[in-house]
Amino acid sequence: MDVNDIWKRFISLLSEEPGVIDVYWKKSAGIPFLYLHSIKADRHEIELTIKKCAVRSMRGKRLNAETVFVRSDNGKWVYRHRFYVPQQKMFCCGNLCSDCIRFR
Repeated sequence: MDVNDIWKRFISLLSEEPGVIDVYWKKSAGIPFLYLHSIKADRHEIELTIKKCAVRSMRGKRLNAETVFVRSDNGKWVYRHRFYVPQQKMFCCGNLCSDCIRFR
């Protein structure tokens, strides 16, 4: 699984959404930023669209997405957005944890 393939699918799904004029992503200092130009003015609606497209692009993969608002100006929105693999326990520590690997 290549995260770049997930990003390509995510960007193509976002660009097909109604109300989205332009969308692209780039890394600055190793942190991926999502740049979105939209006619929608409601931040909640835009974040819901981003979340919906992220879920569709991650379908069938063991990934999570995190989106954090950075700034907006005249219909241009910037988010810090990343896809990441969730960390899970790989061994039993003997403390009888509720999420112990033995219970799977």
